[in-house]
Formats: sequence, structure tokens, C-alpha cells
Amino acid sequence: MTEPKDKATENAINLASLDTYSLLTVFIGILSVQAWQDMGLRIIPGKDKIEKHLDRAKTAIDCISYFIDKVEAHVSDEEKTRLRSLLADLQLNFVNQSK
Repeated sequence: MTEPKDKATENAINLASLDTYSLLTVFIGILSVQAWQDMGLRIIPGKDKIEKHLDRAKTAIDCISYFIDKVEAHVSDEEKTRLRSLLADLQLNFVNQSK
């Protein structure tokens, strides 16, 4: 008899099975969540107040930009557009939060 899997296990990604470009895309997603939190635009899980760490947000956004440059030639046009749009949103929000 098999044990039932919880939802997190069912949706888990086996990172070892991903190629380099897929991993970079996962990292872009992780870094974007962190950037939104560090800009103070999302509450950090486990915290009850918004915190701003713009230096961290800038580092995350810079890394995202670099990773996008590396994966662009290896993703679909649709994915490329989505990634560029994400980067533009992050950059515009960073400028607004820096004022």
C-alpha cells in the first residue's frame, strides 16, 4: 500500500532533472519573489510587517537581468516576453520605491 502524497510533494520539482536553462528560469522566479519582498511590496512570510531592503532588491534584480540574458536564446518567444516583462515590472517598481 502506498502512502498518500501531500500537495507539496506532488508539485515539487526535481531540480536534479532540470537542464541549466530550466534551472536559471526557476532561479529567476525565486529571485523575483525575493525582490518584491525586499522592495517592501510583499510581506515576508512569517513577518507581520513590511520591510524594505532596497540594496538586496537591486542585487536580486541585477541577477535576474543577467540570468534572462543567458536563457533568452533557449526559451520560447512567449517565455522570453514573459521574462522581459517581469524584469521591466521589477525595475519600474524599484525606481518607484527608491524615491
